[in-house]
Amino acid sequence: MKGPHVMRALLLSVLLAGLAAPAAAQQAASGTEAAAVPEPPVCGTATISIARMQWPSAAVLAYIHADILKAELGCAVQVVAGDLSATTSSMAMTGQPLVAPEVWLGRVAAIWNSALDSGRIRQAAPTFSGGDLEAWFVPDYVAKDNPDLKSVADLNDHWQVFAGSEPRATFLSCPADWACSIINRNLMRAYGLTAHFDIEEPANRFALDKRLGEAVSRHDPILFYYWQPNGVLAQRGFTPLDMGAYDAKALACLAETKCADPTPSAFPREQVVIAISDDLFALSPALVSYFQRASMPLDEMNGLLAHMSETGGAPEEAAQFFVETRPEIWQPWLER
Repeated sequence: MKGPHVMRALLLSVLLAGLAAPAAAQQAASGTEAAAVPEPPVCGTATISIARMQWPSAAVLAYIHADILKAELGCAVQVVAGDLSATTSSMAMTGQPLVAPEVWLGRVAAIWNSALDSGRIRQAAPTFSGGDLEAWFVPDYVAKDNPDLKSVADLNDHWQVFAGSEPRATFLSCPADWACSIINRNLMRAYGLTAHFDIEEPANRFALDKRLGEAVSRHDPILFYYWQPNGVLAQRGFTPLDMGAYDAKALACLAETKCADPTPSAFPREQVVIAISDDLFALSPALVSYFQRASMPLDEMNGLLAHMSETGGAPEEAAQFFVETRPEIWQPWLER
């Protein structure tokens, strides 16, 4: 028979074991439950709204970002219809949509500046990188055959390349009712090219593209004005000429119908930006960092627009094509 001290010890050990078992079970269950909770996505539980503007490059960009955010960051994303003025105003007043991938600031300057003052909207990064949005171009075959022709200033020594057997050469400008036509006329004077070039101003965009296509199909040398992003530049193969430095004062005169003393300047450096709502900063700093790195090379966008034209594909398909085939471009956007 065990003594009273031994009995008390046995009872105490049983009691302690009984108390420890539920605590251990609770701890184990708690650990299992914690391990089962997935790490929240960088976007949290909110739906990221991205504006899809009406023109092709902006639509493609909206779907590119939507695809990447969903597949790579686990975000819920909604692509919404957008309009340059209405979207910028909405972002400033309501914080929605959260992202507009292609905002041309010069076209909504008053709305944008007011939104900046209110602190409701911010610029994440330039939408495009790697080139001027407007320039004078020559076909690649002209650039290859004339390696010394690199700038607009060089045209004084190479104007006969574009004249052939004619006494004067031709510069293909934009339609007469476009603002660029005035700048182009004055640039011809500023560079001293009026002695050698006539200016051709087509009736509209379609006439411009038709005239350009006919010249390229015949392999004719042609000097012309064009803009980016644009699939035509990738489809045909064109080289921009160096237009020198941008000079705001010179450009102000170049843009006037009666510019008394035009001096050379590159076209205006219009700002095209990824606009983000201030709400995104509170929602996901990581997503803000993504958009601060997400500038699209102009050559890439030109190629995507050419791909759409050649295949007849929709913006969604062009976006999927880019994400699948060009990870070396977009993966650095994700780096933290």
